[in-house]
Amino acid sequence: MLLSYLFQDPMMFVVWILAILYALSVHEASHALGGLVMGDDTAMRQGRLTFNPLVHIDVFGFVMLILAGFGWGKPVPFNPYNLRNQKWGPAIVAIFGPLANFLSVAVFILVMKVLVGFTSLGAENMLIQFLFALIMVNTVLLVFNLIPIPPLDGSKILFAVLPAEYNNFKTSLAKQGPFLLLGLILVDRILPISILGNLFGVALSVVMRFVG
Repeated sequence: MLLSYLFQDPMMFVVWILAILYALSVHEASHALGGLVMGDDTAMRQGRLTFNPLVHIDVFGFVMLILAGFGWGKPVPFNPYNLRNQKWGPAIVAIFGPLANFLSVAVFILVMKVLVGFTSLGAENMLIQFLFALIMVNTVLLVFNLIPIPPLDGSKILFAVLPAEYNNFKTSLAKQGPFLLLGLILVDRILPISILGNLFGVALSVVMRFVG
């Protein structure tokens, strides 16, 4: 639990908070960039095309993240009617967020390898631990948002892939998605086998192979 760091190791608590703020900010700002690339400047006009975490953090969602281990940021708005491609536009805007997290993971792994390989910095160094936290948080955020349940980014990709005859299913899933997602998170906490935990574990194990 993140909150335990606050009392056991305050410096590590700060490290993980900064990593979370970065991952959320780059994720949401990239959605705004995706909207702009696809022809919609709604997010930019609302000041969301920035890495300033104060713009992207939902206070209650952030507190829940610290207390309960899951939370959320402010969703980035876009007008689907302004997008150049009506079918794939929403999916492209959606993928910009996870893509930013993926690129962040790749960059931070490279930086860590350079620092460890060409300096005397070890695993106990605070900079190395910060890079490790950045890699971990961005990986989890990437994987979580690709789950195809609304309102997560993966659902936008799923809706773009499904043909028109699944429109009723899309409408139903869009309405029930938030409840399904909340149910998944709650069940994940109750069951002895964590579904999300195993999903994140697989992703993190793959990433750690590159970290070395």
